[in-house]
Amino acid sequence: MHAAAHPKHIHILGIGGTFMGGLAQIARQMGYQVTGQDNPLYPPMSDQLAALNIELAAMDDCTFIQQQPDCVIVGNVMKRGMPAIEALLESQLTYVSGPQWLHEVVLKDKWVLAVSGTHGKTTTSSMLTWILEDAKLSPGFLIGGVPSNFGVSARWSQDSPFFVVESDEYDSAFFDKRAKLVHYCPRTWVINNLEFDHADIYDNLAQIQKQFHHGMRLVPASGLVITPSHSEAIETLLAQGCWSSVAQHGSETTAEWSWRLCGADASHFAVLHQGQVVGEVRWSLLGEFNIRNALSAIIAAQHAGVPVAIACESLSQFKGVARRLTLLAHRNEIRVFEDFAHHPTAIQVTLAGLSQRFPDQRLIAVLEPRSNSMRMGAFKDQLATALAEADSVFMYQHPDWDWQIPLESFCQPVFIAHDYDALLAQVLEQTQSGDVIVCMSNGGFGGVPKRLAEGV
Repeated sequence: MHAAAHPKHIHILGIGGTFMGGLAQIARQMGYQVTGQDNPLYPPMSDQLAALNIELAAMDDCTFIQQQPDCVIVGNVMKRGMPAIEALLESQLTYVSGPQWLHEVVLKDKWVLAVSGTHGKTTTSSMLTWILEDAKLSPGFLIGGVPSNFGVSARWSQDSPFFVVESDEYDSAFFDKRAKLVHYCPRTWVINNLEFDHADIYDNLAQIQKQFHHGMRLVPASGLVITPSHSEAIETLLAQGCWSSVAQHGSETTAEWSWRLCGADASHFAVLHQGQVVGEVRWSLLGEFNIRNALSAIIAAQHAGVPVAIACESLSQFKGVARRLTLLAHRNEIRVFEDFAHHPTAIQVTLAGLSQRFPDQRLIAVLEPRSNSMRMGAFKDQLATALAEADSVFMYQHPDWDWQIPLESFCQPVFIAHDYDALLAQVLEQTQSGDVIVCMSNGGFGGVPKRLAEGV
């Protein structure tokens, strides 16, 4: 493999994901010529790449070899055996993983604020970026979603020392099986939570913790690691070695940082440091899980110089993230939400937040369990518990999955469909006035959320 340079023309294999699409946006803003290829794309990345007029080719197209780009950035969806990869390896073109290119070209001179964890990365990254933006610090950012305060998932900011990156544990490329997060060398590192996921890459939680440990080795002594309190998985990680300061937050008053609800739900809460109120947040977000995300963002922003009270005021103007518990429709007394939840814990906290906000209304869960771990059936025995808050469940099951949904373990009616049209028809047939519907998937879900919002 050749080292990454500063090319004029970069070509991105697998450009359609939020991370690789974000790299494309940053590269264009830095003055590079950018081309790419992928399977057919869906919003929001299809819209963002179209707005940049980036020339796109099909996934198996090999004509980029003749174009002789200065560097090829290889996404982690690319595998040996794919025509584009085989052609690349036969060529003498320079190639690099996305995380390595980001580190070498974008992050090397920046104060990196990284946000990691099994859940909440995108929302917390978006909160942190907005706090820094509202404080006139103009950070660069690369986030795995579209913060509504910005309308784009990535931005290059040449003059700001700060860069916020959503830092996940998925592997970097077919030739670099390290977690993406190992590349970023953050000065401020948020670890929201740590659970087993990505069963297609990792066999157990310990393997994920090892990747996080490699990342921990790169945080300078003057840096800060921000975690929740009383997380056994994170305490095990920290015990493996931590050479920087650690700030922890939790709901209990004994935690260094904590919160206190100021009303019946999470829409108004106080932030406490060493037991003393240092700020209050009033916002429209649901669920105590978002309060935990907010605490992480507030502490990270303070490390970068933003006073807590100012950060709290900024969060009161935070508009959320596309596809993170987004209200798509409120019609005929029916609410339709869309959420990115695809891990049992994320599904559970999403439903808990809705149940808390709408305690007297029927809650309908519409789920496409399409993550790689879900497709493999790794979490099938946790689905019933994750969906327990729902009054009824509608689930899509791909015909190729080699596992069956364990219907006998559910406490409510469960309706299974093997195509999107049938699923949509089932939901619409049984929806009543006053229902709260949440569609959960980490993919396009066959357009079901949008069609459902239009059909109620």
